[in-house]
Amino acid sequence: MRVLVTGGAGFIGSHVVDRLLARGHEVAALDNLETGSRENLPPEARLYELDIRDRAGLASAFDEFRPTAVCHQAAQMSVSRSVREPAYDAEVNVLGLLNVLDQAVRQGPMPVVFASSGGVLYGEVSVPAAEDTPAAPISPYGIGKWVGERYLEFYVREYGLRAVALRYSNVYGPRQNPHGEAGVVAIFCTRMLAGDPSTIHGDGRYVRDYVYVGDVAEANVRALEQSVEPRFLALNIGTGLGADVNELAAAVGAHCQRALRDSGKAIEVPESGHGPARPGDLRSNLVSATRASELLDWRPRVTLDDGLRRTVAWFANR
Repeated sequence: MRVLVTGGAGFIGSHVVDRLLARGHEVAALDNLETGSRENLPPEARLYELDIRDRAGLASAFDEFRPTAVCHQAAQMSVSRSVREPAYDAEVNVLGLLNVLDQAVRQGPMPVVFASSGGVLYGEVSVPAAEDTPAAPISPYGIGKWVGERYLEFYVREYGLRAVALRYSNVYGPRQNPHGEAGVVAIFCTRMLAGDPSTIHGDGRYVRDYVYVGDVAEANVRALEQSVEPRFLALNIGTGLGADVNELAAAVGAHCQRALRDSGKAIEVPESGHGPARPGDLRSNLVSATRASELLDWRPRVTLDDGLRRTVAWFANR
């Protein structure tokens, strides 16, 4: 396959690029480098530096690379920013998706894998939610992902695309951007390794399903390589296991302290403090990946403790 990975220089997208190249596919990344980095990509990966809102630029990239499949990872990824700027969130996550789908139709029809989010679609759930759980997004980010899936269904029905929406739980791992409103694991790693205090929003009793980025990349590759039915399919990608932010901070802190001592640095990781709660945050969210196991033969391989160890090691070596 010739796979165009939008957001391919970003956190998840670059791991998908690596996995696709290792499988022998021809790959190009498309990224505006707002949060992604050329350093995330191997030299053999072509990069189109442009924004998915740029319709003319997208058309040129599709014409030049002529992909036979698309892996759509590009997104505005902050829940709290979506709350503050819902119009911007929709421009990127809804209209940007439509721009990509229009090109996939013009050059295709071709398989499309879409980065959706089980972490926001199901609302408050205290047991792992299956894909038939009614959608109950409470943030513009979640609403945009839900609308994106509905548009995928329309393009499949109307234009003959084949599409898989992968509903990620909370993804973490190496290359996650620690700046701005990034993933909590990346923020904890950078602050703790520097010996700076970390802030836990609210009381920290927010339960999440944390899935390692390498496992997520493998799910994307399997969804691209396997022709599953029906032609539109939504699959949860997570572990079904919950950890709250207090537990997460303690685990990251322990790995960071160990990494600092192993490197000979006389830095003590301070205890995390608590700050105001963030608007739009769910109390509990877990997903069941049983369907992905059945249809893609996919399951998470990396435990949370091992994944945190790998992630801390990556940040410590930077």
